Amino acid sequence: MKCVKLLFLALIAFESLTDKLVSSSDSKIVCYYNSKSFHRSGNGKLDIPFLEPALQFCTHLIYGYAGIKEENFKIQPLDEPLDINKQNYRHITDLKRKFPGLRVLLSVGGGNDVSGEGSEKNLKYRTLLESVETRLAFANSAQDLVKNYGFDGLDLAWEFPENKPKKIRSKISGWFSNLKHKIVGESIIDEKAEEHKEQFTALVREIKNLFRHNGLLLTLSVLPNVNSTVYFDPRQLSPHIDFVTLQTFDFRTPERNPKELDYPAPLYEALNRKFDENADFQVRYWLKEGTPTNKVLLGIPTYGRAWKLNEDSGLTGVPPLATDGPAEPGQYSNEAGLLSYPEICNKIATPKEVQAGYLGKLRKVNDPTKRYEEENRFWNVSDITNRYGSYAFRLPDKNGENGIWVGYDDPDTVGNKAAYAKAKGLGGISLVDISLDDFRGTCTADLFPLLRSAKFRL
Repeated sequence: MKCVKLLFLALIAFESLTDKLVSSSDSKIVCYYNSKSFHRSGNGKLDIPFLEPALQFCTHLIYGYAGIKEENFKIQPLDEPLDINKQNYRHITDLKRKFPGLRVLLSVGGGNDVSGEGSEKNLKYRTLLESVETRLAFANSAQDLVKNYGFDGLDLAWEFPENKPKKIRSKISGWFSNLKHKIVGESIIDEKAEEHKEQFTALVREIKNLFRHNGLLLTLSVLPNVNSTVYFDPRQLSPHIDFVTLQTFDFRTPERNPKELDYPAPLYEALNRKFDENADFQVRYWLKEGTPTNKVLLGIPTYGRAWKLNEDSGLTGVPPLATDGPAEPGQYSNEAGLLSYPEICNKIATPKEVQAGYLGKLRKVNDPTKRYEEENRFWNVSDITNRYGSYAFRLPDKNGENGIWVGYDDPDTVGNKAAYAKAKGLGGISLVDISLDDFRGTCTADLFPLLRSAKFRL
């Protein structure tokens, strides 16, 4: 009898260990891949041969972006010359032959299908939701498109209205603002928001009912600055989706906040900031509202947000700071206020250059904060974690020009966010976008250093 008990206990221990190993190996690494990269010049162009080294780390590849036809609400390629005429859809899904475990999805929206302005901006994404006929037109066309080109499913990066930008406040005014936000909510940006919330759930349910018969995946991407409490019902959505990526970055951008910079992608709430402008709050909200932990993925950016510094920006570089709008576009990313990771790392001064007082490059500042282990109520000194992210800056010259500040996630920050996802028991992480990682190895000898860092900490 004693031997039987020992055997039983050993089996339980083995099963527990196996569960942990399976849980770790089941973590998803979702790689977003924007087709805009094909139109970049020189070293900024990520075509398929340069993409392949990343796919040993990715469990899912989300290719973007498709859009919606305004006249009939059917799905459509946003870059038909590339995706249809040059058969890029086929080339992308053919990657599964070389990487059999890879699942490839097509994403719709993603901030790339922009039309209209103000309250009319991207109105078609809300109008589509308002009738069964338009929802089914979209659902059926989406099913046809993903099946015809061999995709494994569809990602809905739905283009709901964004929150209005807010100023950073003092401690007291910030406290009252947060209290008002909790009691009253955000200012109204969509008079029919509650209806759209219910209708979006209906759309997801209708698409999943179609997809289920064909073994197709359906996922969500919650875009930056879209209020989850307004447009998503996690408890009702969860049974019909395979996972949701929370794109917890771009809380501050030069486009939305041209006169005041701050950390663009903090993991935790910074002092005197809005309580919901951090990744941890967004994750906890979706979990609290009933989403299974294994269906929540933490979105991590591969790019930085860059502002111009001026004479009013001070000398320390410590955010928040007054600014003079977006910094100049990078050589390859070619978008004002945005720099890819390799564009950032190649602007940063080496330790020797810093000691020599070289002023041409940027000075990097690592986040010195330590994570507070709230559950255990103590400071874990051995676990130094980026709460807010790294930044680098160069002060303006004597003419008040050439100043720049960029906030970004370096490999350490990305690794810490992956470790956070693992500690929370999340389904994994999503990297947005791998075409802005260092896929040519210009920073170090490693290709895709951000992706690698996430993989090895997950």
